[in-house]
Order: sequence, then C-alpha cells, then structure tokens
Amino acid sequence: MTDLNINSGDIAAAIRKNLEGFDPSIGTATVGRIAEVGDGIARVTGLPGCAVNELLEFEDGTKGLALNLDEESIGAVVLGEVDHINEGQAVRATGQILSVPCGDGLLGRVVDALGNPVDGKGPLQNVGTRRMEIQAPGIMGRQPVHEPLQTGIKAIDSMTPIGRGQRELIIGDRKTGKTVVAIDTILNQKGLGVKCIYVAIGQKESTVAQTVSTLAEHGALDYTVVVVAGGSDPAPFKYLAPYAGCAMGQHWMENSQHALVVYDDLSKQAEAYRQVSLLLRRPPGR
Repeated sequence: MTDLNINSGDIAAAIRKNLEGFDPSIGTATVGRIAEVGDGIARVTGLPGCAVNELLEFEDGTKGLALNLDEESIGAVVLGEVDHINEGQAVRATGQILSVPCGDGLLGRVVDALGNPVDGKGPLQNVGTRRMEIQAPGIMGRQPVHEPLQTGIKAIDSMTPIGRGQRELIIGDRKTGKTVVAIDTILNQKGLGVKCIYVAIGQKESTVAQTVSTLAEHGALDYTVVVVAGGSDPAPFKYLAPYAGCAMGQHWMENSQHALVVYDDLSKQAEAYRQVSLLLRRPPGR
C-alpha cells in the first residue's frame, strides 16, 4: 500500500497562487423575463423601472428597444434576429437610452439605422454619441429662414427657392425623378460647407449601392454620410432610420454648421411605423 504524503507547503502555495488572480466584484442588474415573442416583438415582464426608448439586452446579446410601457409588461422591438429569442429567457435593462454616433468621422461612411458601419471600411473613428430622440426647440428658439439652399436646378432655385432650415416635400409618381432631384442637391453642396445625410429607407441594396457609387464618383462622399435601412431589413430599422439621420444632422447644427438631410423615402417609414404599432397594439396614427 502506497503511503500518502501531504505537503502542507505545496497546498498553501497553490491556494496563494489561485488567490492572486481572484478579483471579487459585486454588480447589480435589473432582470426581467420574456412573456411572449413573435414577429420581431417581445413582451417583457419584471422591469418596472424601464424607460421609454431604453435599450434592453437579451440572453444571446441581441438588443431590444422598449417602446410600450404598460402596467404589467413592456412592449419591445427586437433590433436583430429573433431566431434564438424564446419565452422565459432573461432580459436585462441596460439603463442606456438609444443613441447613435455623430461627428465628422461619419463622413464618407455607410451605416445602418443604429449607426453601425456596413460599408466594410472598419469601425468608425473620431465620433461621439447622441441620443436619437431629444426635445425639439420651441418656436421662439428658431431663427426665420433667411438664407437660400442652392439645389443646382435653375427652375427650383429661381421660381421656388428652398431656404436653409426649411423642410421641403418632394412628391410625384413613380420613376419621375424624385431621387434625382435629391441627389443633385447633395452634389451641388460641394464646397459650400454643408454636411449631407442621405437616409435610404426600404430601398433595394443594389439601388443604394448605385447611389453611393454616384456620390463617390462626384466626390460628394467627402461631406456625406449614408444611412441605410434596406427593404430586407426588419421594420424597426426602417422606423428608426429617419431619427438616426436627424440626430446626426442636429449634431452639426448645434456646432454652428449647416446640414442637409434627405429622406428617401418617408412613405416606407410610415408603413414600417404602422406595422410596428399594430404589433405593439398601439394606435397606428401619429
């Protein structure tokens, strides 16, 4: 029978070695559960302190956005794939309000509705963050429109000029050149100190790629950022894309710079908002 020799010194050394890498930490988290999930919508219970537009995190790392705050549950849209999200899984409240990147580091880049780059050029550099939805300034805090925005189209600039700070609706039948007017306006801002944001909503990826190629060919990407929510993207991305583009433009506006935001087109965003609203059992009108 082999004798068992126990060396207390070796045991103490092994314990000390393991304790050297031990870093105790205590954290708190607000965790709820998924009561129902389907069609890109998750109904979550157990998060009474959740805020509107707060980001939620599911077990697989997918993000969600809290939109409906009911007495018993929260209606959240899933900002990603829902294949691995099931009833009963844990949901963590992050305490962060939905934000997007902003700044000159966005110029020349193509991003999605959450500000993630989709052009294959690597991560964004030299950018900050800004809440996607903030309180709009009141009437008294707005300056009157007094400076023209040159579109480069003589018929518009001479007969019905557009001013900086003005909103303009371009309507017309299909294939009548609405997008061409918007792209020409962006191209005409070269050298005028105007930052441009082109928000493509519900378009085919090939169409967006062609538009980006046109902007790059004329050197317009140097002062333009493209926000894409393609036709194959989930409805929440199409709903959020205009807010993302507006937040990016407001950053330059608040830094005493000019910004031009083009939404192409808002009818797709209205359809996405109606779809999300009906799934959340809320009135589809604004």
